[in-house]
Formats: sequence, structure tokens, C-alpha cells
Amino acid sequence: MVQYLAKRIGRSILTLFVIVTLVFCLLRLMPVEGYFANYEKMTEAQIQAGLQSMGLLDPLPVQIGHFWRDALHGDLGVSHIYKLNAPVTKILAQKLPISIEMGVLAMLLSLVLGIPLGLVMGRYKGRWPDKLGTAFIVLIQAVPAAVYFFVYPDVRHHRPWGVGPAVRMPPNWRYWVLPVCSMSLANLAFYAMWLRRYMVDESNKDYVKLARAKGVSENNIALHHVFRNAMVPLVQYIPSAFLNTVVGSIYIESLYSIPGMGGLLVTCVQRHDNTMVQASCCCTPAWASSA
Repeated sequence: MVQYLAKRIGRSILTLFVIVTLVFCLLRLMPVEGYFANYEKMTEAQIQAGLQSMGLLDPLPVQIGHFWRDALHGDLGVSHIYKLNAPVTKILAQKLPISIEMGVLAMLLSLVLGIPLGLVMGRYKGRWPDKLGTAFIVLIQAVPAAVYFFVYPDVRHHRPWGVGPAVRMPPNWRYWVLPVCSMSLANLAFYAMWLRRYMVDESNKDYVKLARAKGVSENNIALHHVFRNAMVPLVQYIPSAFLNTVVGSIYIESLYSIPGMGGLLVTCVQRHDNTMVQASCCCTPAWASSA
């Protein structure tokens, strides 16, 4: 067990190092105006002096070494455009909790709805509950989640479930309903589909046939035998599903104007704040690699 955990941790660290380094190198190909708030008014000499002070004229291996040295000390640089001379870590500290909170709520909602749906589909395989559930999953996977919930934001008329300027809960909690529902649909379909599959596999095993031969009811077999064993392989996917929900919320957060990591990344890309883009992109593989 210890060796397995050590291998997984070592693999995650190596993956994190490779991905973050690759992102760092690719971002060095972006235009240099992203490092200056008043680039249009600067002379070439001022631009070169600014790049030199930030160490961007050093050889790439030297820049990578300086980046990792500073990152390990909690320093990801300062924003040059999004918030002039503001430490990136402070900006991320304000955005990360919002994305994590939305991810937790979306994961809980998908578990609460997806597991019972998969249980019913597995219990009534080939019958109308299974067919309706399958159609529902196909519909979710075929159509973008936001299509089901998107409404025009109208905060002035106090629409109860409208999209508005979301802040940390509980204030304005109504504005979290649509984005959380949109983020939960993909995992809801995932949990239901895989739980159904595992339940169908378990229902054909010998211990189930033995329970039927002893006269155990189908409901007891489904709940106390098949469901318990089918949940074991599904549980291992929950941490990675949560991480994918958090890091995959760029589209949802941008669409619903949620001030989290997704909206931050889109804004920084549009405004060409290279340091913020670098920090936001590096946070994404950091989460994903830990799965």
C-alpha cells in the first residue's frame, strides 16, 4: 500500500512538473505587450529595460529555474494589467474559493441525483425506467449543459433564478442555482451510467444467483448486495470527477459571470496579462495531476 501511494505521488509530482514547465515555455511565445500596462506609450529601450528587470531576456532554462524557485516559495509574480502590481497569489486566493465552492456544490448535486438514477436503471435493466434514464443521459451528453438552464439575466426585475453577479455564499445564493445545475449535469450522467454498468455486471455473478435461489427479494439483492459492490469501483472516480468539475468550469463561469478561476482566465487572456495567464494555467494542471 505504501509503495502504491509513493508511486502515485511520485507520478503526480513528475506530471505536474512536466505540464507546468511546458505551459511556462509555451507562454513565453506570447506577445510581450502582456507584461506592460502602457505598452503603446513605451519606447523600445523602455520595453527592453522592463523585460530585463523581469528576467525575460535570460535564457529559457534560467527563466524556468527562477520560476520554480519562486513558485516553491509561494511567489507567482505580479499582475501587470488585470490589477497593476498586485501579487498573483492574492488574486488567486480570492478566486479559488469561489470555483472550489461551486465544484463542491455541483459534485454533491450530481451524487445526490446521479447515484439514485443509476440504481434505478440497474435495478430495472431493459425496462422503461432504464430506457428513460438512458435517453436522459444521451440528451445530457449530446447538448451543452448551459442550454438547458440559460436565461437572460435581469437583476433589476429580481428574477428569482436569474443570472447575476455571484458572490460568496450565502449572499445572492439564488444566482448560484443555474451555474451549479449546469456544472453538475455531466457528472450526474457519468455517475448514473457507470453505476448502472457496474450493477449489471454484479447482477450476473454467482453470489447474486445464490441469493435468488435462497428466496431473497430482488429489492434486497439490489440494495444490500449489488449496489454495495457496484459502488466500490465508482468511488475511485469521485476525486478526479470533482477536480475535473472545478478546472473545467471555464465555460460555465464565463457564461454566468461567476467571478471564479474560469472567468479570471478568460479575462486575463482577453487582456493579454501574461503573468496572470501563466499562473491560472499552471493551477489547472496542478489540480488535475493530483488526481
